[in-house]
Amino acid sequence: MFFAFGILVFFGLRLVFPYFYHKIPVGSREIIGFSGVFTTNTLPQAVLDDVGQGLTSKLDDGTIIPRIASSWKVEDDDKEYVFFLKKGVTFADGFPLTAEDIRYEFKDVTVERKDDYTISFKLKESYAPFLTTVSKPFFKKGFVGVGNYRIKDIQLNGNFVKSIILSSKTNPYVVKKYEFYSTEDALKLAFVLGEIQKARGLPHLGFKDTSISAFKGIVVEQFVDYSKLVSLFYNTQDQVLSDKRLRQGMSYALPSSFSFGERSFVPFPKKLWAYQKSVNEPEEDVDRARVLLEASAVATSSPQIVLELKTLPKYQEAARQVAEAWKRIGIETKIETVDNIPSQFQIFLGDFNVPNDPDQYTLWHSNQDNNITRYKNLRIDKLLEDGRKTINSEERKKIYADFLKYFLDDAPASFLYFPYRYNVTRS
Repeated sequence: MFFAFGILVFFGLRLVFPYFYHKIPVGSREIIGFSGVFTTNTLPQAVLDDVGQGLTSKLDDGTIIPRIASSWKVEDDDKEYVFFLKKGVTFADGFPLTAEDIRYEFKDVTVERKDDYTISFKLKESYAPFLTTVSKPFFKKGFVGVGNYRIKDIQLNGNFVKSIILSSKTNPYVVKKYEFYSTEDALKLAFVLGEIQKARGLPHLGFKDTSISAFKGIVVEQFVDYSKLVSLFYNTQDQVLSDKRLRQGMSYALPSSFSFGERSFVPFPKKLWAYQKSVNEPEEDVDRARVLLEASAVATSSPQIVLELKTLPKYQEAARQVAEAWKRIGIETKIETVDNIPSQFQIFLGDFNVPNDPDQYTLWHSNQDNNITRYKNLRIDKLLEDGRKTINSEERKKIYADFLKYFLDDAPASFLYFPYRYNVTRS
């Protein structure tokens, strides 16, 4: 009798379990730390990906694919982008997404919602990186997105985010908490003390007189941060560095590798869809560097070349290695540490944010404030202008191949490496 009763209970539970299993409080809780100062508009990409999505998304090579939009078309001489939205997409609060919910803060863009699932953006002129721009997640009021998590709580310290608690859309007991620390040292200390389970994006593993990797039960993941490129910026209007051959020689004298990251000779990742190897990539060649240096006007007018290199504190060791490389070709380098981008410099060792698109108009065009090298070249200006106006990807490839060819020949900057970063997890 008990055996028969047990069989009935077993099959009865199998029938009703699917209707109430999600109410059982079974889940997980992660506490993840980042270093840096963030507002709700500048959160790390990992957080944004949890809570939101954009109309498009990009692959590792920068290729754009549909995300919230199922497809799109470009009209009106490449100045109008019409997106067709996927149906059945819901926000984290359960409400369905329609074109009315798509909100981007664009200047000089006219938005038209043709129906519930069609939205149009009309630009004043053609802008090829627009598809990359709308890969940024969007949110409706209350910071509600269409990601896999919803925000339960945000703690602010003034305008800056102190912590964020997220819960899964499908299981409210699966929780992530992001803690933000003002410095890398504070993040490492919180990890060592057990306040967080994971620390993300560490520039190195050093902690006091040891390494975090030396602690028991620690899993370390190394990755390359392709969002920043450590570079040497030359003041092209400087009396000495205005000599192109000198800059070329200095580029060819640099080491073929750096222990701090993945070596790069060009201003964007080689995996980017627009990259094509250029004959002008300055791979290490000391003999060629000496020849270029001897051909420069500076070398013929001065028996000794002494240059001043200003660097951010975090790149001091890289600056020393650069100075040693230049010493091999007879250039003496005086290193000075600065806290931010100096208004006046001969050479500056710093980094820049690498766009998701090959377009680098704001960095190198002669009329842009971000062009700290004060580089001027009308051919490069025209290529940068054409590159951001040309929609066809094959035509853009040709434009950026020409851009690299002439840009690297002028050498207004020497590109060093994409830095390594480390994620550490307590197993």
